[in-house]
Amino acid sequence: MKTYPPAQASHTPQADAVPQLIAATAHTLPEQVNALARARAFAEPLMAGETLDSGENTLAHADAVAAILKGIGGSEAMQAASYLVHACIHLNKPEEVIAKAFGANFAALAVETTKLMRVQQQARTAEHLEDPAVQTENVRKMLLAFSRDLRVVMLRLASRLQTLRFHAASKRPVSPSLARESLQVFAPLANRLGIWQVKWELEDLSFRFLEPDIYKEVARLLDEKRGEREVYMEQLRARLESDLRARSISASVQGRPKHIYSIVKKMRGKSLNFDQVFDIRALRVVVPTVKDCYAALSWVHEQFKPIVEEFDDYIAKPKPNGYQSLHTIVRDDNGKPIEIQIRTQAMHDHAEHGVAAHWAYKEAGSKGYAGVSATGEYDAKIAVLRQLLAWERDLSGALPNRGLFEDRIYVLTPDAAVVELPQGATPVDFAYAVHTSVGHRCRGARVDGAMVPLNTPLQNGQTVEISTVKEGRPSRDWLNAELGYLTSNRAKAKVRAWFNAQATHETVARGREAVEKLLQREGKTAIKLDDLAVQLGFKSADALFEVVGKDEFSLRNIETVLRPPEPVLQPDDYLLLKKTRTNDAAPKGGVLVVGIDSLMTQLAKCCKPAPPDLIRGFVTRGKGVSVHRADCSNFREMAARSIERVIDVEWGSTSKSAALAAVYPVDVAVEAADRQGLLRDISEVFAREKTNVIGVQTQSVKGTAWMTFTVEVADSGRLNKVLGIVAGVPGVRSARRR
Repeated sequence: MKTYPPAQASHTPQADAVPQLIAATAHTLPEQVNALARARAFAEPLMAGETLDSGENTLAHADAVAAILKGIGGSEAMQAASYLVHACIHLNKPEEVIAKAFGANFAALAVETTKLMRVQQQARTAEHLEDPAVQTENVRKMLLAFSRDLRVVMLRLASRLQTLRFHAASKRPVSPSLARESLQVFAPLANRLGIWQVKWELEDLSFRFLEPDIYKEVARLLDEKRGEREVYMEQLRARLESDLRARSISASVQGRPKHIYSIVKKMRGKSLNFDQVFDIRALRVVVPTVKDCYAALSWVHEQFKPIVEEFDDYIAKPKPNGYQSLHTIVRDDNGKPIEIQIRTQAMHDHAEHGVAAHWAYKEAGSKGYAGVSATGEYDAKIAVLRQLLAWERDLSGALPNRGLFEDRIYVLTPDAAVVELPQGATPVDFAYAVHTSVGHRCRGARVDGAMVPLNTPLQNGQTVEISTVKEGRPSRDWLNAELGYLTSNRAKAKVRAWFNAQATHETVARGREAVEKLLQREGKTAIKLDDLAVQLGFKSADALFEVVGKDEFSLRNIETVLRPPEPVLQPDDYLLLKKTRTNDAAPKGGVLVVGIDSLMTQLAKCCKPAPPDLIRGFVTRGKGVSVHRADCSNFREMAARSIERVIDVEWGSTSKSAALAAVYPVDVAVEAADRQGLLRDISEVFAREKTNVIGVQTQSVKGTAWMTFTVEVADSGRLNKVLGIVAGVPGVRSARRR
């Protein structure tokens, strides 16, 4: 026996709201005469002997759905659609065939509802969706997406209710995903639309399947002394109504039954025991005027003992959603709590049928009830649905409203994941929504099994499969708006980012090649590229390569670092060094060369040592000893090649006056956010600290200023203090000795 995706809802509830909003059309077209009977006769032979996935007979399910729709005031067109949606499965061109027999309006309604049924079925059975909240949210989105024609929503609500009723009656288990959808999506939607009986029944049945043990326990507690309680409440209701009328208050008093799920939700939301849920015994008083509300409240408090902390005046201070009523809890002569709500008829109508009142009060109220919360986006959209229900009469006799929610569509991956896209999105948009890599490698697409061009606009409920290559890149044509390949801003950004990254990659490669060729010419291939970049004032080798590749940084700057120019030595650059002897006086020069009688020395320009730096010497050819800082990279290279020419040196002691007169050039590297006046501010710091600046080199790359200051210091140790002050200049990111 062939089975088909389940529909979900059923037999006639005792609806207490909105029948007038979805009444039968007043303008019946010729093809709609006796539409309900003709639709059943049309579909019956096609559905004969079939069952849904739930196990329910398809025709019996359709009969029950039609009865539910009739009970809540649904038009004949809606009732007829409950049969036609199942007939669609058997027709090659359902929209065309049904349009000929019943009109385009009936055909569109049946096809849209069938499509939504299929999408929900696939999404519900998707095994890869591990997060139930994500799955439920996707169903909510799809329901909204298909709500251009509100009759589709009504059909799904009725069908879902019938499915739950069938499972309950036949004692068949319900999948958790279906029960969860019913509780978290369908019941709140029925609540919002004012179809209260459908809402309560969906909640109680869903809860019964999701938490059977708790459901049974609460049901048992409610059943205890049910008859006695009902008799007592009827006596109390009659007494209250009679006494109020005796005081000239025209009051209508009704009992307010509490449903199992509502009781449990309040117990959990407020951490109450069953005995503490006061409004299990509850009455609602409806009076003509606001003045009567307070008069009725006064009489109630005179007759019963009020629980003061449980009183709320939502008339004087309405809830944010506009809900108004007086709420009080009193104790009767036996000490039993009774909740009483007092409101005018207008307040009651708003509470029962208002756009947001019941949803917001019960599920997102300021007191924080546990349960589903209405989010802003969905809350606003469903509020619009509620307003549009009043137009159902027009919708049943004309083409469906196509203006609502046309900004979003919902399609499926082959394994039934729901993907949300902007209206007009293409398979390429879909590919990027799945994963950036899938988008880059996208080369073809199948929509509902058929190959389509990549710029084909997608429709709600379609299944999209992307063909990819192992290694691929996006096409520049995709960014051409006239060709229509991309609609999603996210996808466009991903494609642009790929091409920008590609351009940067090519620039870096060009710069790397130029730098490496220079190092080969200079015989410096052993130097670490990152060290060279830092020495030049860049954060990384790639940052250096990029500016070189853009011709924004001259290779001559690199040559200068690799080949420091030989200095023109002045007489005072030569320091005569003497071999230490036990009884000799301290040398007069600044550097003492250990083990040598007298040698000419020079301070290396590559690292510019200054006391009290650790220093090493290297014997040059014909120019004496070159004195380097011990951590100098040039020295390490020379020492590695000619270790025999390394010599120990140290700073010699000098007289106090000579020490004060001796200064040494030191390079300082500053990185900062480029701005007007930056060089001036840094120079002022050096001037205030009496640090003479004898040279400055600056360059700016992409808003970052790189500066090298050559300053004269007598002691490199004091330089650290000066650099700390420089680092505090606005915009300066780092200041360090090179």
